[in-house]
Amino acid sequence: MRPMIKTKLALAALSLSLAASPIALSAHEPPANATVEQMADHALEYDKLAWDFVEGITTEVGPRQAGTEAEKRGREWAMAWMRKHGFQNVADEPFEMETWVPGTMHHAEITSPFPQPLVIQPLGGSASTGPEGITAEVVYFETIGDLNAAPEGSLNGKIAYISHSMTPTQDGSQYGFAGPARWVGASIAKQKGAVATVIKSVGTDYHRNPHTGGTRVVENMIPAGALTLPDAANLERMFARADGKPIVMKLVLTPENIGTQVSGNVLGEIVGRDPSLPPILVACHIDSWWNAPGAFDDGAGCGIVAAAALNVAKSGQPLRTIRVLMAGAEEVGLYGSVAYSKAHIDEPIGVGIESDFGADRIWQFQSNFRETNPQLHAMLASSVARFGVAGSSTVATGGADINISRDQKGPIIDLQQDGTRYFDLHHTPDDTLDKIDPVQLRQNVAVWTQVVGILANYPGDIATGE
Repeated sequence: MRPMIKTKLALAALSLSLAASPIALSAHEPPANATVEQMADHALEYDKLAWDFVEGITTEVGPRQAGTEAEKRGREWAMAWMRKHGFQNVADEPFEMETWVPGTMHHAEITSPFPQPLVIQPLGGSASTGPEGITAEVVYFETIGDLNAAPEGSLNGKIAYISHSMTPTQDGSQYGFAGPARWVGASIAKQKGAVATVIKSVGTDYHRNPHTGGTRVVENMIPAGALTLPDAANLERMFARADGKPIVMKLVLTPENIGTQVSGNVLGEIVGRDPSLPPILVACHIDSWWNAPGAFDDGAGCGIVAAAALNVAKSGQPLRTIRVLMAGAEEVGLYGSVAYSKAHIDEPIGVGIESDFGADRIWQFQSNFRETNPQLHAMLASSVARFGVAGSSTVATGGADINISRDQKGPIIDLQQDGTRYFDLHHTPDDTLDKIDPVQLRQNVAVWTQVVGILANYPGDIATGE
């Protein structure tokens, strides 16, 4: 039988399975010989696996800064959890990385004309002011574009303050608009002569919690920190009231570079029946910033993908292997994603998917094979409509930790989560377990179980259908 015909017949069989009405399921266990569809429906009401993972790692490990002993404990905890739940080929694949830690002194204060303290945290990669700090005039830039337009040398001896006007969106798209204030603000300010940079946190909440995150590191890096949104708003009001008087800030940040340390990627598999078929790669990242236990970013993501893989296994051994990748050192520069791709680039991946945008409901399905395999794309989109997920013509580009799929130019799926409140919590001390809504978490697991179950039992080439 020709491969295309065989695949179409298999696709038709899968479609018939999807059309069957789901049966009522026990609150405790799914029925014997449950289908993927039944497992997904069961997960929507009763899944506890994802919660068990994120509750456990945030409680027993807590913050997991890349390259530190805490991240190592996080990897060990995740491997023990995976073995306990029946994953095979569980491993920690180590890699080396230059490691930055935040230090212990994070302080900012206006010394004149309106003396008062401000709440700040360092950005990842920031240089140290030393414990004595830096005291200098602050220059206000409303946008990163305004900073770019500043003349060379205009900030000599001064502190650059960079603002933005980010607002909440379902798709998180304003992160790309506001993010450059953090990503490149310090390196641009250094070129203009600044001795330090302070930004309005790239976030959408108005709690007195700074949002940290990485900034581009350049030679002779300058100190860089993020103010809480309320403190940034207060600083901007000061500029409006100063009548031309200089705003002077004392800034103390004492991060350190501690040299080469070991991080690692955690792997585990649900082994498929046909080892000749490329595996399904489901990814998340195991590290977090130091200032929170990383429940939303990305403990929940790891719980979601692991739970989905286990749910598919409960419906019977899948055709393809499902490989879970819990990448290390994502927050500080995607080191784990790069290391995984480098180590496995010659091993074809059937399709890559990542969960790394919190734990709120999935609202849209996207793929990068809508044009090349329209039947599979349509089937997947249709299969999750019952969970409130819409299809889309947007081309999926994939999460940060599936570099290997982009490097191989392979199939990618994005299961887009609702990001309306994500940037209230992102990289803040508020990224804690109580922010996770168990009902929305279960919806994620249900959608992932359905999608991964279809893909793991798909016999043809996912990109083309052949």
